[in-house]
Amino acid sequence: MKDFAAIDFETANYERSSICSVGLIVVNKNEIKDKVYRLIRPCPNYYNYWNTIIHGLTNNDTDNASDFPSVWNEISSYIGDLPLVAHNKAFDENCLKAVFDKYNMSYPGYEFYCTYQTSRKVFKNRLPNFQLQTVAKQCGYDLTQHHNALADAEACAWIAREIL
Repeated sequence: MKDFAAIDFETANYERSSICSVGLIVVNKNEIKDKVYRLIRPCPNYYNYWNTIIHGLTNNDTDNASDFPSVWNEISSYIGDLPLVAHNKAFDENCLKAVFDKYNMSYPGYEFYCTYQTSRKVFKNRLPNFQLQTVAKQCGYDLTQHHNALADAEACAWIAREIL
């Protein structure tokens, strides 16, 4: 696969609809063409302590950010008809579906691929685990800002270019 959009979401709390940031890497002919990072005012708009510990975002970062429909209106123009790729697509796809549902938006039925599941098949017993940073390193990407949505999306894109 040479054309796709790698995507990553961070959430504010345990509700999948509480997306507070999105990172998007658009790959065309196996080359990174666009990088997009946006903060989003989450819905519901509160932060769980543990989520903040993971990604470092708080209400101070997102209280003045746009809501999901506004951000998605822009983001979707980058995606177009491209398939989406995520590391652990179950999380990111469920977040996307939940926030579409929360805002009563019609879900477009994106085709999703998972670098986590694929890396388990490709690398089998050759890696100690299949976490994003481990697989990214195996594919030549040093993920130093793990849980920043843009850095995670870029790591996913590097993995996808190698194994999908």
